[in-house]
Parts: sequence; structure tokens; C-alpha cells
Amino acid sequence: MTNALLNTVVEAAHTAGSLIDRRPTTRPQGMDALRAALRTNDDAVTDVLRPALTAALPGSGWNTDEHGEGPMPGGDWWVIDPMGGNLNAVHGMPDWNIGISLVRDGQPVLAVVHAPVAGETFTAIAGAGAWLNGVPVSAATTTDLSAALTGTGQARPSRDPAHARRVGDAVAAMMERALYVRVSVPVSHQLTQVAAGRMDVHWQFDNLRSHIAPVLIARESGATVTDLDGKPWDITSSGYVAAAPGVHAAALDALRTVR
Repeated sequence: MTNALLNTVVEAAHTAGSLIDRRPTTRPQGMDALRAALRTNDDAVTDVLRPALTAALPGSGWNTDEHGEGPMPGGDWWVIDPMGGNLNAVHGMPDWNIGISLVRDGQPVLAVVHAPVAGETFTAIAGAGAWLNGVPVSAATTTDLSAALTGTGQARPSRDPAHARRVGDAVAAMMERALYVRVSVPVSHQLTQVAAGRMDVHWQFDNLRSHIAPVLIARESGATVTDLDGKPWDITSSGYVAAAPGVHAAALDALRTVR
């Protein structure tokens, strides 16, 4: 994996992000208008990214199923989350970003998460570390969960009562042990905060393809990333905990009753 390819991906993400960042925001009045606004943003970003990335890596596949999960075919695949936190962007809030990962034969090898409003671009190459705006980042050195900033969020829209209760029970369980629990989207925002050492723990009961880029960034920063049973994370894991190494075991233990 080359830095030249990473630079091409970063440039494409910046181009797409500036397009969205300049758009006026008007809060939609109903669900139809909201869905239309979300599609418009996703399409605008995809229209910039797809030609740039597929040209940079001829023969590569393309995947924008941000809620997809499970194994992927062999070969090179660009996995895109065009607008992480799209709902925030549509409502004029700053917490949104563009996520790009390259998966090679089922393994993530490159990641970019670009947050235009914050002016932050997180990058990673497998085995070579993680960076924020070109400066290396590392996970926090926190060793006490009672002093830890933790979080989760809604990986995909769901009104399933059992799922809602599970998430609520997990938040309550973590609130009993951690200093603070943040429940927000996008997932990629929290994971990059773990990578930067600003947050200590992020957990999810879903492991979607849109999470691949920020999970790789967190892992390359030195965060411990496992599934909910403590086994090493991969793209087929059913869920995960990404945490500062010193609090990862305690975070897993806090969630033991709701795994």
C-alpha cells in the first residue's frame, strides 16, 4: 500500500467534503423531504469519489452499502460511507464526515475519515499507524474505567423493541462503571475520537461495512479492538469494543450482561 494512493483518497475526500460543506441547510418538514435530502448528499459525495478512486486503483470493486455486513468477495474493494452522520448534516449540525476504506481479500488495508466542518482528516494504512492531518495519533493511556469517556450510537435506523432495550441496558450498565457515556452518531466520529485519545471506549452491537475505516484507524492508533467476546475484530465480527488498552478489559466486563 503506497502513500501516493492514500494521498489520492484524501484529496478526493476533501473535494467531496467541500461540496457538501458549502450547501445551505434547511430542516426538512417531513420524512419524504428528509429522505430526499439524505440521498442528495450521498449522491453528491459518491459522484466525486467513485471516478477518482476507481481510476486510482484499476479493477477495484465498489461498495456503498453502508449497512451491509458479513464477509466480502476477494480482490480490492472500495467501501464507502458517503455521509457518516448525514442526518446531522441535513439538520445543520457539524458532526458528519466522509468514510473510505480499501478492503483487500477481506482485510482492511487503508482508511480515510474526513470531517470537513472540524477540518480533521484521519488516515491509516494497515501496519503503519494512524494519523490526524498528517500527525501520528495514539489511543489514550487511561487505566481506570471510572475516569473514562465512553460511547455508543445507533449504527443503523431501528425501532425494534428488543434492540432498543439491549442498547439502553448497555448504556445503563456502562453508566454504572464509566465517567461518562455519549450516545450519538456518526459511529465514525466516536471511533476517531478513540484513535485520537480523546475518548476511551466505543462499543457497537452491529459491525457494519461503514465502520471499517474508523475501526482500522482506531486499531492502528493502538486501541484494542475485539468482538464482544474478546476475540480480535474482523469485518465479519457481530459487534465490537474499541478502547484504550488500559480500560478495554473493564469495558468488556461492564457489557457482559448484555452481550
